[in-house]
Amino acid sequence: MKLTTVTQVTVDGVMQGNGGATDEDHRNGFERGGWALGAGDDETMLFINETYQRADAFLFGRRTYELFAGFWGAEERAREAAEDPGAHQIAAALNARPKYLASRTLTDPRWARTTLLTADLAAAIRELKATQAGELQVHGSGSLVRWLLAHDLVDEMQLLIVPVVLGQGTRLFPDTGPDIALDLVGSRTDSKGVTIQAYRPAGRPHYATATSDTPDRS
Repeated sequence: MKLTTVTQVTVDGVMQGNGGATDEDHRNGFERGGWALGAGDDETMLFINETYQRADAFLFGRRTYELFAGFWGAEERAREAAEDPGAHQIAAALNARPKYLASRTLTDPRWARTTLLTADLAAAIRELKATQAGELQVHGSGSLVRWLLAHDLVDEMQLLIVPVVLGQGTRLFPDTGPDIALDLVGSRTDSKGVTIQAYRPAGRPHYATATSDTPDRS
């Protein structure tokens, strides 16, 4: 099973509060939520819908799980998706596919088809990747994405980069963390300036040495 992370970020790397201006995520005084609303043209929306439809299962961290369960898993939205999945593709995919939740604090997930992963998370995910087929997608879930990268569990990263600089908010990558080389395997920019970049982790980066970085003065 291929593990793919899908993350909306700003040009300065912020991923906090992308979808809600009023009630999504106000941690640390964040007040610039909803920056991804209206971003992206019809082709990008088609890409997002197709991405969700392509998934065979989803993996969430607790915070994103609770947001998604409250919105996409709401009874009315789930019913609409079941009645007309073509018109509600994201909700249809999320409600129909298996969902895995990485959390030690949420012990009774109510969203149907959810399996709680609480013990050895790395071992559980490696077992999923080794024994299941298809694609396991991680949407949002910044802390989980960073943990997965640190444990070499990510096969592909998809970044949807919205052309805005926020100047505040939680960033996908912190100031300190593991260094990772990335191979670019896909790139496109839509008519509104949203860039979709697909990367595959490629081990440690190579840095210039003192010898190679010094100009030849002979």
